Amino acid sequence: MFSIKIIPYTLLFKQPAGTSRGIYREHRIWYVLFLDKEDNTHFGIGECAPLHDLNCEYDDGYADRLAAFCRITEKCQQVDFGLLRDHPSILFGLETAFRHYQQRSWQLWDTPFSKGEEGIPINGLIWMGDFSEMRQRIESILERGFRCVKLKIGAIDFEKEIELLRLIRRHYSAKEIELRVDANGGFDKSEALEKLHRLAELDIHSIEQPIRAGDWEEMARLCKHTPLPIALDEELIGIHKPIEKKKLLETILPQYIILKPTLHGGISGSTEWISLANELDIGWWVTSALESNIGLNSIAQWCATLGNSMPQGLGTGSLYVNNISLPLEIRIDQLWLNPTGNFPDLHDFSA
Repeated sequence: MFSIKIIPYTLLFKQPAGTSRGIYREHRIWYVLFLDKEDNTHFGIGECAPLHDLNCEYDDGYADRLAAFCRITEKCQQVDFGLLRDHPSILFGLETAFRHYQQRSWQLWDTPFSKGEEGIPINGLIWMGDFSEMRQRIESILERGFRCVKLKIGAIDFEKEIELLRLIRRHYSAKEIELRVDANGGFDKSEALEKLHRLAELDIHSIEQPIRAGDWEEMARLCKHTPLPIALDEELIGIHKPIEKKKLLETILPQYIILKPTLHGGISGSTEWISLANELDIGWWVTSALESNIGLNSIAQWCATLGNSMPQGLGTGSLYVNNISLPLEIRIDQLWLNPTGNFPDLHDFSA
């Protein structure tokens, strides 16, 4: 038998993190702690980390709903996936805490990654900034040995962004460095196709969400005529039922989809997206969404079960000044977990 404790927490960014939607300086999250009523050393922890400008279920009543769902979960002594389907960040927190509780170990899944035998290839992420800042970040990422680089675009003049991408291509071919870009829906649909052609000249691997989500007809047209692969991200938010997911994928037929459990239905809902994408021969990869190391650990360990060799978009925990310490580390361009490292115990969540 378990009880659930909710621990609010505010993550503070080391540096402001910019996207085309705005700038993040802090991130309000909630840890859910499953506590065994008989064994005071046995616990499971998960992370509910909604993004205020993206998560479909986030509003002023979020904390109250989280508390209500935790009471239901306590009463049932299990996670009701159907009940939580429309609340992806809450579902993610509760289902991963429950798995940790059931496993009685930080090894959430039995994989070479969780055993510390293999790493997961990841992309190096270049946050938005002015031209000089982004150039310095690009140089730093390349010096560290990343072979896949993702740039968030849309904050500065498009011609300046093209110049940054050309800077990379002058020194590294597409075989040496894979380039991805994320527009976060920032392109006007009247000029999106022209910009895609400009980007394609630079051997870009893919572009995430070129136009704002919700215009399936226009996105389908872009995916049909695009000179470079399009990956859907924000487009998947708020689509919860399998029949609706299938309809979206069949209508738009994107080249890729990107799965973020906090945004796209938790582990269970993201698994549904992957199954449907595989049926339609649509590619996919997994990305974290500014979670702390608690959420990142759960996403990475699940991701390692999927057998996808593409570079994944898994954060590194280095964004925050007050992240929870876990033995996750970057070795060149891979995320590794050290199973013999120092993991948190109940004392670390006593606040």
